[in-house]
Amino acid sequence: MGRTLVVEADGGSRGNPGVAGYGALVRDPGSGVVIWEGAAPLGRQSNNVAEYSGLIAGLQAAHRIEPGADVEVRMDSKLVVEQMAGRWKIKHKDMRRLASQARDLCARITAAGGSVSFTWIPRERNKDADALSNVGMDGRTVDRLLAEPEVETAQAVEQLVDPAVTTVLGADVPPEAGTPTRVLLIRHGVTDFTVASRLDGRGGADPGLNEAGRAQAVAAGRAAVHLLAGAPAQVVTSSLARARQTGAEVAAAIGVVAQVDADFDEQDFGDWDGASIPDLVRGHPGELAALRADPAYARPGGESHLQLQTRVLAAFQRVVAAGGTTVVVCHRKPIMVVLAHLLQIPHETIWRLAAAPGSLTAVEVWADGNASVAFTNRT
Repeated sequence: MGRTLVVEADGGSRGNPGVAGYGALVRDPGSGVVIWEGAAPLGRQSNNVAEYSGLIAGLQAAHRIEPGADVEVRMDSKLVVEQMAGRWKIKHKDMRRLASQARDLCARITAAGGSVSFTWIPRERNKDADALSNVGMDGRTVDRLLAEPEVETAQAVEQLVDPAVTTVLGADVPPEAGTPTRVLLIRHGVTDFTVASRLDGRGGADPGLNEAGRAQAVAAGRAAVHLLAGAPAQVVTSSLARARQTGAEVAAAIGVVAQVDADFDEQDFGDWDGASIPDLVRGHPGELAALRADPAYARPGGESHLQLQTRVLAAFQRVVAAGGTTVVVCHRKPIMVVLAHLLQIPHETIWRLAAAPGSLTAVEVWADGNASVAFTNRT
């Protein structure tokens, strides 16, 4: 017998369909202590989609806490419990997709030596998950480790949650501010140019991902699925091969088709595209310093930071105007431009913003222009 965990999950929609959100927690059944709790908004969805989204989030958390645990799922949704037990058919396509994700998670837990069972409970016994689902419907996201899980290695704890990036998104924004547009910025995986420290702008050789970059793209897709927790999202990529290839993996994991917006391309470095940065440091230190420090400086045939900024922010504003949630797969400098814009960081210090290959950065923008940076450079 392995460790036993209890998942309590719920979801709701104010209007059915309407403003939706889910809530879930993982509890130690012996002590009753809550180990993890989560919540997230889902945009406009039905109650049933929200309930399935809560189930998926709870199963994902239980799997991270202990992959081979014996998991008992407790929900007050008779529909979800009976459908997951295989006794009721699933007719709605969105629910079939979510049920398939939940079954995949169950299979992963079983393959690791655990088991998953489903128990219907009355609504009054599911109050904690219900309260979390209302947090999600209020437009806030929660992903919190509340008690240290009884795991065998420190690595398992690290895989569960990184305290540096755990956050309640939008916690300081009043509910009347409305639902923000959420943007997940992902930098592409590495190419041979990345490894060789070569400049690679929109006018250069346009190399594709190497083997390590492809692995980073797959990992970024898994991370995006976890963060979205079943919420609908569109995927937009730059037009460059490494971003399109990374975006294709992310889009496939989410279950959508990526769109291309060339305004998210990397800066055009003109005659320096493909140049080795160490060679430029040795041979052209003054010009390289100007490229970094002067926003109006451009290499022959290339573009300045100001030109890059104009097109990237135009693309970003299109994403914000679309509402909902968008995953944007692009490059380091476009990500820096967006963060500098939202945080009002002066040009001379933007290079302090890190965006590693395959990393995720999440931001939220409200209709009144208020913004929140949930986390940056998460790998």
